[in-house]
Amino acid sequence: MSKLAMRIFLVTIVARNQARGFSASAFQPAKFLYASNNLRLLSTSIDLGELNEKIQAKGDEIRQLKADGIKKPDLAPHIEELLALKAQLPVDETSPPKAEKKPKKKPQKKQAPPAKKIEEMSDSELRLNRLSKVDAMRESGIEPFEYTFDQTRSCAQLAAEYDGRLGGGEEDEESDVAVAGRIMTRRVFGKLAFFSLQDESGVIQLQFDKARLGDSFKGIKDYTDGGDIVGVRGTVRRTDKGELTVYAKEWKMLTKSILPLPDKFHGLQDITKRYRSRHVDLIVNPDVRETFRKRARITSLIRRMLDDMGFLEIETPVLHSQSGGAEAKPFETFHNSMDMDLTLRIATELHLKRLIIGGFERVYELGRIFRNEGISTRHNPEFTSIELYQAYADYHNMMDLTENLVCCTYQHPAVAEEVCGGLELPYGNRTVSLQRPWRRVTMHDIVKEEIPDFDFAALDLDDPESLVKAKAAASGAGVPGVEALKTVGEVLNVCFEELCEPKLIQPTFVTDYPVEVSPLAKPHRTKPGLVERFELFAVGREHANSFSELTDPVDQRARFEAQAEKKAAGDEEACDVDEEFLQALEQGMPPTGGLGIGIDRLIMLLTNAPSIRDVIAFPLLRPDTDGK
Repeated sequence: MSKLAMRIFLVTIVARNQARGFSASAFQPAKFLYASNNLRLLSTSIDLGELNEKIQAKGDEIRQLKADGIKKPDLAPHIEELLALKAQLPVDETSPPKAEKKPKKKPQKKQAPPAKKIEEMSDSELRLNRLSKVDAMRESGIEPFEYTFDQTRSCAQLAAEYDGRLGGGEEDEESDVAVAGRIMTRRVFGKLAFFSLQDESGVIQLQFDKARLGDSFKGIKDYTDGGDIVGVRGTVRRTDKGELTVYAKEWKMLTKSILPLPDKFHGLQDITKRYRSRHVDLIVNPDVRETFRKRARITSLIRRMLDDMGFLEIETPVLHSQSGGAEAKPFETFHNSMDMDLTLRIATELHLKRLIIGGFERVYELGRIFRNEGISTRHNPEFTSIELYQAYADYHNMMDLTENLVCCTYQHPAVAEEVCGGLELPYGNRTVSLQRPWRRVTMHDIVKEEIPDFDFAALDLDDPESLVKAKAAASGAGVPGVEALKTVGEVLNVCFEELCEPKLIQPTFVTDYPVEVSPLAKPHRTKPGLVERFELFAVGREHANSFSELTDPVDQRARFEAQAEKKAAGDEEACDVDEEFLQALEQGMPPTGGLGIGIDRLIMLLTNAPSIRDVIAFPLLRPDTDGK
């Protein structure tokens, strides 16, 4: 305001106030000067407001960059921009006169507590924070849960396509790729951001630049979090450090993740929580995904090999009117409309044998089995097995077939070589060799290796004293619980389980079992009291079970009745007399070899998994009593 204008203004003010009865002495020159200065400030208040907003925004941006760990050289331009904004503030050269006072210490203002950082938030606070971003996106016209995305490359495809191409800092400007996946890590540096994106095949880096993205870069900072699923289209480049990167031209939120991923340094370490939250386990642990990828390949290869050998996969019932085909306690259920008690199958054996009786010569089924038993590193109440039956074959043929499926070839690469790359496998701190031939040893011989002073094979099974001698030998070797056993065969079997089974690390066929523990196997053609049966053992546990199948209906009935007596006496794992199967067997079944393989245990062996829960995607667990 000019001096002439100021004088005119002061004269006008004085005249108006004199007319209102105010004295002219009330207006001292210094106070008029202060009033004029305030008038000048009021005339520029709108400009100052906008300038202060810019200063505040820039200060917030600098604080965020520091929190993100930006380097000092990269921060310097932002500091210079802030200082330039502050330099535009007007300097107040005058001030109203103040009486001289003794200097006093200014009371320090209480500062508001700083906003919590993401890493300091609780799970519930993080969830609310992300839900607020969902609302903000929708208010801005952005859909946080998209319907589709046109993905043109996977991470693995890009890695293969650019293997050996592009030097550090080079860009393939002609490329135009679209990738989609989950954000695993997120780093934002002012006008630049780097994410790692994971899809089913692997991980690739994403680069976002405000200069290239324009206004959509704001969404990268404001809306994205680790765990979100995004789609990105852009060119391919290598960073100065040589990392293959998709340099984004555009991006789209595909699914906003409401829950955060586990801490990147500690991960998902609690074993039970890993099993209970398998979806998170798969996200953060690539080795777990690889285990289940191998599982799918193993079951596919087994099916393909059997199909090429002329076997047919035919599905059999899961609901049975009575349990059979194995010694196991079943799960019981009830069919309402049929008013009928039922059990879940404990084996597929009896129905598959009826198919052999019906004229099929090679059948199998790979499927779920249910047994109401305890849970351990080897046992899960529901598990996967394959049972197959081949007419005109015996248990020797089944041993050869087992070796072929696992470690040899039949028009396809063997399962072990295809999935594991060889036949020498690590398991824990041991190495297991699947090279053929596998050891074959009778149960009598392997027990004698542990009790060299006693030979079960030399006992006369018709002599009552044989049982006494067998129990004494077993007790002397430290085998518990033999006093309640009623036959020599049962004592022999318990001695094997206690003394021998844990030591069988390399693949071993144990053959010629006692008839008492093998109700569905054919009597041994030369050894009384034994049956033609084998079990395959490796790393101290059973992997397969096979018989020369019993085809004599009279013998089969007698064994069923013996099982029924055991059940009546309280044995919950014994089976009943299956009249429908006996009637089918009386129709005539050809000589048949049968084989059952525990798929879960085989996968444990081939993937070096210590527990069956590691190879079952969703194992049965107790309810979560913590409510989490």
